[in-house]
Amino acid sequence: MKRLLQSFLKQCIKTGSLTVVMPNGDRISSGDGTGIPLVVAIKDNKAARELFFHPQMALGELFTDGRLTISGGTVYDLLELLGHNLHSLTPPQFGWLQHTLRNLLEPFHRANSEGKSRDNVHHHYDIDDRIYELFLDSDRQYSCAYFESSDEDLETAQLAKKRHISAKLLVSERAKVLDVGSGWGGMALYLAGIAGAEVTGVTLSPEQLKVSKRRAGEKGLAKRVDFRLQDYRSLTETFDRIVSVGMFEHVG
Repeated sequence: MKRLLQSFLKQCIKTGSLTVVMPNGDRISSGDGTGIPLVVAIKDNKAARELFFHPQMALGELFTDGRLTISGGTVYDLLELLGHNLHSLTPPQFGWLQHTLRNLLEPFHRANSEGKSRDNVHHHYDIDDRIYELFLDSDRQYSCAYFESSDEDLETAQLAKKRHISAKLLVSERAKVLDVGSGWGGMALYLAGIAGAEVTGVTLSPEQLKVSKRRAGEKGLAKRVDFRLQDYRSLTETFDRIVSVGMFEHVG
């Protein structure tokens, strides 16, 4: 990886002064020595691979995560240096290599095992519950609000979404409904309360499960809604309807 990155930087960075410190401490210098001498330290080998294969996405994410640090200047100085070298940032001799390797590795990167799914959900949702109170509606609806007019507020649009989905499902009383990625329980509770359905909601977040069960008890729907900490792939029951809101993008 060091040799590959060394050749890549030599071809890409023609103007300025950039030194990249690899995870093992090796230093790679590139540029003509002008301008601010920037030092970029890559903290782990996985970060180095991400930076080579997906530089546009990885640079910001690695910097935010602290897996890539900048000294001698700021992130703005680094962006300015990259801007000056924009014409050479994707040399033809590396473009095909990046494309080929990316295609070969993409199936492995995209594979969404049950363990990986749990880790992703834990990273995003199992945090202090109060943060979601700051920007979600009272029912904790997280996506796909349905605005029927331009002057509606978020609360109204989220209610319209639930009403719209319920109508499309044609749910009858006591119908067995599966909610995949049930979040904080709003959709499942709505279907159980409005349509009288028997709903099973599955989530991979212990925090969401805790809130969902509490809300079901508060609404008197604990016997109609069964919230579980379970991956949808391990379900064996059959259902009359399946609903999933804003979650299919993540399934594996």
